[in-house]
Amino acid sequence: MTQASRNVLLIGVAFVAAVVIVVFAIVQLSSRSESGVGSADPATGAAADPDAVKVAFYGDSYTLGTGASDPAKRWSSIVSGQRGWSEFNPSVNGLGFVNNRSSTPPDYSADDEVSKVIADDPDILFVTMGLNDNFSMPGRADDIREAIGTDLQTLKSELPEARIIVVEPFWYTDERPDSVQQIIDWVKAGAEDIGADYIPDASHWIEGHPEWMASDGLHPNDEGYAAMAEKMDAALRGLGL
Repeated sequence: MTQASRNVLLIGVAFVAAVVIVVFAIVQLSSRSESGVGSADPATGAAADPDAVKVAFYGDSYTLGTGASDPAKRWSSIVSGQRGWSEFNPSVNGLGFVNNRSSTPPDYSADDEVSKVIADDPDILFVTMGLNDNFSMPGRADDIREAIGTDLQTLKSELPEARIIVVEPFWYTDERPDSVQQIIDWVKAGAEDIGADYIPDASHWIEGHPEWMASDGLHPNDEGYAAMAEKMDAALRGLGL
C-alpha cells in the first residue's frame, strides 16, 4: 500500500469514527431528554401532556404521600392520573397553616408553599391543610384561624381564574380531640368566604381501618392512599370534575 493510500484510509477511518461519536452523543442527549420528560418526582408527579389541565396541591404529608411505597401511589397522583391532569405537588411533611411554615402570612417568602403554588399558576388548586395545626392548639388558636383566612384570601386574590377546592382537614386516629372539629369549622368558613368548592368528611376517610396505615402508625400505606383516592374521586365527580 502506498503512503497516499494509507493517508486516504486513515482519513476514512477518522471520518467514520467522528460520525460514530456524533451519533452516539445525539443518542445520549435524546435519551436524557426523554428520561427527564418522562420521569416523576414528588413535586411534579407523573409527566403529562403540556396542554393538560394544570393542578396544584397545597398540603401536608397526607398529600405529599408520606408512607406510600412510591409517589405514584399517593391519592393526588392517582386522581391526577385518572383525569390526565398535570400535577404540581410541593406539599411538606408537618406543614400546617402555622406549623412548619417557612414564612408568616401575609409576609410570604419565595419558598413558602403558598408562593410556590401561586407561581405555578394552576387551573385547579387543592388546599388540604389543617391536620398539623392541631398540635399547636389551643395555644395558637388565634394565629391558626387568622392564617387560614389569610392564606385562602391570598390564593383567591392571586389566582382569580383558578378553581380552588378546599378539603376538610385529614385526621389520622379514631380518637379526635376537640381541636379537630374547631379547625375544620375554620377551614370550611374560610372556603365559604372565598367562594371555593368544599369537600367535607375527609377527616373520617381512613377512620376505623388500622390496616390502611403504614408501619409508622402515622401515615396511610398504599392501600390507605388508594382508599383516599377512591373517596376523593367520588367527591370530585360530585363537583363535576
